[in-house]
Amino acid sequence: MRSRITLCSLAFALATMPLAAGLSPAQAKPTVEVAFVLDTTGSMARLIEGAKRKIWSIATTIVDSNPDADIRMGLVAYRDIGDDYVTSKIELTRDIQDLYANLLELKARGGGDWPESVNEALDVAVNKLQWTAGGDVRHIVFLVGDAPPHMDYAQDTKYPTTLAVARQKDIIVNAVLAGDARDTERVWRDIAQIGSGRFIPIPQDGGQVVVIETPYDQDIIILQQQLNDTVIPYGPRERQRHTELKLRQTASVAASAPSTASDMASYINKRSASTSEAVTGGGDLVADAAKGTTSVAAVKDADLPDNLRAMKPEQREAEVARQVGQRKALNEKLTALVGQRDKYIAEQAAKSPKASTFDGVVRETLKAQIKR
Repeated sequence: MRSRITLCSLAFALATMPLAAGLSPAQAKPTVEVAFVLDTTGSMARLIEGAKRKIWSIATTIVDSNPDADIRMGLVAYRDIGDDYVTSKIELTRDIQDLYANLLELKARGGGDWPESVNEALDVAVNKLQWTAGGDVRHIVFLVGDAPPHMDYAQDTKYPTTLAVARQKDIIVNAVLAGDARDTERVWRDIAQIGSGRFIPIPQDGGQVVVIETPYDQDIIILQQQLNDTVIPYGPRERQRHTELKLRQTASVAASAPSTASDMASYINKRSASTSEAVTGGGDLVADAAKGTTSVAAVKDADLPDNLRAMKPEQREAEVARQVGQRKALNEKLTALVGQRDKYIAEQAAKSPKASTFDGVVRETLKAQIKR
């Protein structure tokens, strides 16, 4: 029987829960939606670990290419019948911290016979993710794996049929081949051609992940922590706990993986001009007040954290205004540091030999296809 794992302890419904009456995402912005269809069987272990470290730099590539875009990313993990799951979907979301948390939970396991459930995974990505229709939208899929599809599963929709639907929906499908299996290469080239995407061969392990530490990382992490101190979780209690969890996640990443924490802070900072966020995905009264999408006076007492609930209405207004001003000042400092960090990384990367790595090929492909 086919089963679905839960990759994060909080459901996608929570990540998309409205925060206040009348609040809705901006519709006028250009939209960039990217989904990874990722083989998570045992042979993909090293590539998956590399992806965990570089997802923030991949997301930042989208911001650098289109700073005003509404960015949503998602994931379809796949294995095969008889494994713990066949496919597991993480819906397209603006909450990149949730996506990152889900990605951290991915473990490469299973696999037995050579082919995998590629056909079902592509069908889920194209037909079951909630792609935005119409307008100025870019839809991009990266199929990443090392084994060909089972073409003998009668219940599956075969990839040529799915890719025909993708073309109708204006979804580009790229095929990233991990390793050098000839039978997989033939299919991956076919998928890329039909999907109007690129065939991209990389080493089985995803290539050596290049982590460039910079003189600015620690200062960036300190500023991000100060930004986190301006966050005021609000909304239903479960939403508040979810926002608090993100704050703890940021602190944990800073302690265990400083370069990743610096990547995360850089992404959030580059989005701050349009989102006012210190954490992604909403649930922060300071961000929503700064954007003007809600007012402190309109928030029910039950949806306020304990410290604000104990204040008089005018004190609440003053406290939120103080944190809005503090966040703006901190982001100005952080923007300068992020610019210096970007320049340093570009200079160091220029000195290194060009290598075919998972994050490198994804970033280069995104740059080209976002501008198509």
